[in-house]
Amino acid sequence: MAQIPNLDNAPLNLTHLREQSQKELVTILKNIRGKKCLVIDPKLSGSISLIIQTAILKEQGVELRHLSAETIQTDCSKVVYLVRSQVTLMKYISSHIHNDTSKGLQREYFLYFVPRRSVACEKILEEERVHNLLTIGEYQLYTVPLDEDVLSFELDLSTKEYLVDGDTSSLWHIAKAIHKLEFSFGVIPNVRAKGKASVRVADILNRMQAEEPVNSPDVVVPEINTVILLDREVDMVTPMCTQLTYEGLLDEFLHINNGSVEVEASIMGGQQEGKKMKVPLNSSDKLFKETRDLNFEVVVQILRQKATSMKQDYTDVTSNNQTVSELKDFVKKLNSLPEMTRHINLAQHLTTITSKSSFLGQLDMEHTIIEAQSFDICLEYIEELIHKQEPLVTVLRLLILFSITNSGLPKKTFDYLRRELLHSYGFEHMVTLKNLEKAGLFKKQETKSNWLTVKRALQLVVEDTDTANPNDIAYAFSGYAPLSIRLVQHAVRSGWRPIEEILKLLPGPHSETKRGRFSSSASFDTLQGAANNVDKVADGRRSLVLVVFVGGVTFAEISALRFLSSQEGMAYDLIVGTTKIVSGHSLTETFVGKMDDPKAKLAYIAHNHPGDQDRSYLRQIVTVSRQGSQHRNTVAQSPSSSLVEWQIAYGCIPARSASASTCMADCACRINLAKCCNASPCIILSNHTNTSTS
Repeated sequence: MAQIPNLDNAPLNLTHLREQSQKELVTILKNIRGKKCLVIDPKLSGSISLIIQTAILKEQGVELRHLSAETIQTDCSKVVYLVRSQVTLMKYISSHIHNDTSKGLQREYFLYFVPRRSVACEKILEEERVHNLLTIGEYQLYTVPLDEDVLSFELDLSTKEYLVDGDTSSLWHIAKAIHKLEFSFGVIPNVRAKGKASVRVADILNRMQAEEPVNSPDVVVPEINTVILLDREVDMVTPMCTQLTYEGLLDEFLHINNGSVEVEASIMGGQQEGKKMKVPLNSSDKLFKETRDLNFEVVVQILRQKATSMKQDYTDVTSNNQTVSELKDFVKKLNSLPEMTRHINLAQHLTTITSKSSFLGQLDMEHTIIEAQSFDICLEYIEELIHKQEPLVTVLRLLILFSITNSGLPKKTFDYLRRELLHSYGFEHMVTLKNLEKAGLFKKQETKSNWLTVKRALQLVVEDTDTANPNDIAYAFSGYAPLSIRLVQHAVRSGWRPIEEILKLLPGPHSETKRGRFSSSASFDTLQGAANNVDKVADGRRSLVLVVFVGGVTFAEISALRFLSSQEGMAYDLIVGTTKIVSGHSLTETFVGKMDDPKAKLAYIAHNHPGDQDRSYLRQIVTVSRQGSQHRNTVAQSPSSSLVEWQIAYGCIPARSASASTCMADCACRINLAKCCNASPCIILSNHTNTSTS
């Protein structure tokens, strides 16, 4: 089965979008005549594979390579780079060109940024003196159709970049992607937004429409009636919970990437140990389309029934009493045997995980945390996981869930858990904890939690959920109704006005905008059915609501949206737009400080090599502490930098601290700061005469 999904049944003409993107890439390659080596950023290869088949690329005389620090081995005289705007990748490209030049190789180099070029990247190329050797352009791939009703903007770090780094470039990207959709399907008349990032995206979208208006006189009624923009920050509870739909569980444990999973061949019944194989997962697979959105318990029953039915059919065939017509029907059923075998193997693998007591215990704890009524039990469970040194991301997911539902943790508990985490997993994870604190995911409690109020008002916990015959979106998490989807449910059925007070309890502002020539039409709140003209497109199909998740969406949330769209009386089809498909694991992992991060590496070195420091060097370091990046670079380049220096340089603690004990607790350092806590940044260490280990 092809990895590229079949989009024929999509509620929007996504095939046109894909063909347009494919045509643009082919045009770029055709304009570079002759044989060429196409070097693709590894992070883009999955997205490109959903747009265009390898065979079409090879028809353009292309050799395919992945970009890395290693030299490109090719006989081609033309090298085409297709990359994201990342500084690290510019270093790789520069290194390749310098290497070719040193060997006397004469080549033409082409660089295409996806989706747009950046000044910072071109500055690096100029500094490396290769800018004039490159022909530079853009491949404006803003949207990738992952399936019939899912569009991805492929921004896997957008949440961390916005919440931690303060980088808002992804918001422009999202607005641009939506604006490009409007050129194909008409101006979207209604825009709802909840959360700081989403409101900014709505503002940018309006500005784009003013500067580059969409003129579509042939579109009588726009195909997309409303766009609902939701910040991931508004609902960080849902992704931290374990998904219990079939597709959600596959992503939790096998990590779906661009519509496929890579698994050990042994899981799929293969004999070769250690060999991996790719298994495509999209709506082109009929059995997967039927089962992907169901609770996993139900999927197991369905697969068992189908296998039993096929076995019975086989028994009937061997009885020699079958007519030709019956034999023909049996052969048709045999065509689905590979699909069934594939999903039975995958389901069997998932069952070995979901039947473990550790998995069931974690599910129980997640529900206990969501209930928000057993603080001590939850704390004790998390503490036990830390002491057992369970995988860090597993612990952090529960910790984030615990912190969010309590609006932070009491200072004593917060300091204790932070200290235990650093002792168990290493001091390099001070970066991780700082990232989580800055993002508001693991922090000290400053106000009383309003989670119980939100939970009750929106009925987020549904007792006695029937997973086999669900009547509520809570089936996707076996009793918990995802907050994000509850907000969408209210938006499309009765509007947000009835729950305005609840919206105010959630992070960030909310807004509603009417745009284009429909700005004088009835409020979206009143659109209960498909009676209004704005509610139906020209051919009578239900109008569309585009739900955009700024920061990522889980497969279980997509399943819940599909469930909503299929309900009787629903006036709209729902289509999902997202910066990236995420799970609790992948989302949490973006906040984890890696050892190749200089900040994490320095924290690790400082903790493990706490000897006396060179006084003159320390004075020099702290003297330039006000010079920002210059100071940070100096610290980063020295393996002897103390942990205190690193903390001050990167803003983890202020240069002035209330007391020595606070400094010790805040940075878990080994240096006694008793004599310098009230010193100015310039003399903090010149006054420091005694060092000792704590």
